[in-house]
Amino acid sequence: MYYDFAVAEIYGGPLSPELKGYVRFQKVYGGVVVCATIYGLPEYDPANGNDEPIGPFGFHIHEGETCAIGDVDDPFQAAKGHYNPNNLPHGNHPGDFPVLIASNGYAQMCFFTDKFNIKEILGKTIIIHQNPDDYRSQPAGNAGKRLGCGIIRPMYDKKNRTW
Repeated sequence: MYYDFAVAEIYGGPLSPELKGYVRFQKVYGGVVVCATIYGLPEYDPANGNDEPIGPFGFHIHEGETCAIGDVDDPFQAAKGHYNPNNLPHGNHPGDFPVLIASNGYAQMCFFTDKFNIKEILGKTIIIHQNPDDYRSQPAGNAGKRLGCGIIRPMYDKKNRTW
């Protein structure tokens, strides 16, 4: 099958139940455009002492194929680690995305990547983390707890003209 589009419907877990949104993937010349529209993100709270900040929010493709909540205090662990098929150091994983910056709980962003094609990521998960990714801690950037999750699904099969 040939895929031009995919989407992940994001929903919040027990740490951020009001979180919801979509992450869309569109094949373009030379790569993929990724667009996120997310609502219900927690209010920004800067780091204080030994406490981690809340926001900007880490945002990644993860290896797992489920958004099972599991432990309510540390949800979505079944989504596994970052999508990294070539075992690259953190900051260069195909699953490493820019952080989401929210305004009144809303974040919207688009970016281009040539690190994967849509077929390679189907069935993988999108995770939104509580903290910003530092893009250097190995293996996953110290982005904190997992607030939301969604599974990447095909949107349209161009060859067969089906959804």
